[in-house]
Amino acid sequence: MIDLRSDTVTTPSEEMRESAHTADVGDDVYGEDPTVNELETRAAELMGTESALYVPTGTMGNQIAARVHTDRGQEILVERESHVFKWELGGLAQHAGLQVRTLNGGDRGIPTPEQVKSGYVEEDAHRPGTGLLSLENTHNSKGGVAISPEKIDAAAEAAHEIGVPVHLDGARVCNAAVAHDVSPARFTKEVDSVMFCLSKGLGAPVGSMLAGSEDFIARARRTRKLFGGGMRQVGLLAGPGLLALDNVSRLADDHENARVLAEGLTDVEGLSVQSPETNIVLVNTEDAGLTADKFLTACEEMGVLGTQFDTHVARFCTHWDVSREDVEVAAGNVRDAL
Repeated sequence: MIDLRSDTVTTPSEEMRESAHTADVGDDVYGEDPTVNELETRAAELMGTESALYVPTGTMGNQIAARVHTDRGQEILVERESHVFKWELGGLAQHAGLQVRTLNGGDRGIPTPEQVKSGYVEEDAHRPGTGLLSLENTHNSKGGVAISPEKIDAAAEAAHEIGVPVHLDGARVCNAAVAHDVSPARFTKEVDSVMFCLSKGLGAPVGSMLAGSEDFIARARRTRKLFGGGMRQVGLLAGPGLLALDNVSRLADDHENARVLAEGLTDVEGLSVQSPETNIVLVNTEDAGLTADKFLTACEEMGVLGTQFDTHVARFCTHWDVSREDVEVAAGNVRDAL
């Protein structure tokens, strides 16, 4: 079975397993886990921020950021198909008490400066006001598009002009960095915080990083505890995370494999394939007279797993457990499935 459901299915390398076995550990709530401390220092350096915090999941990182940046009842501006809005169980309302105002970011999922300013609500005697702008890069629901750092800068600068902080959901921001041939830190130039995953394409079994100023991370650390994320001898998980930081450049292999997969499906009658910019391939099945669910069932019977994204949209995602040969075989199997 060739598993292209998500890059979250990657399994840790033997080197990562060994690093977990041999990691120096201590009580992280007391700040005494040396492996976690090293990971947080290196993650901050990678993102060009003052500090960073290890969190169990990307969703927790996003939710902590929303809670720290805002006051309860405020509005948060989000792209209407963003992960924080669609896929995090309404956490913005449940954890931070926020009202959500959505913006249409178009085909690439990035609001313009004009949209940011038009979505802003000023605080007054009747309205709580806008407390945060959240951006996403790469944009998952748009097919892993790698939004340029200039577009991120422009939206963030517009928010700052009206006194609104900016959080970047950068679960796959390292993919965006590789796609644009810049450092991940280039995307954080104008934002106030960023979350990125050590899992997915970077290959760690568990964990994400939340990065920002020293003051922001100090408050985030308290909020992590509130959310149940205060961990103890977590160096066992941070050890593989340290190795994950060295895997940024290998994301280019996933991008190339996604391109090969897409090219292998482009001339299949009934399928419309979005050209991938990173490691996500979106396939529209409407012209084949199939729902994505039925299409994926047929693919599974031929040994290929994918994910339903919409009624007629399926997603295939490459990762480091999938080789070039795998994606070539997968393309052939999908053809046979049709």
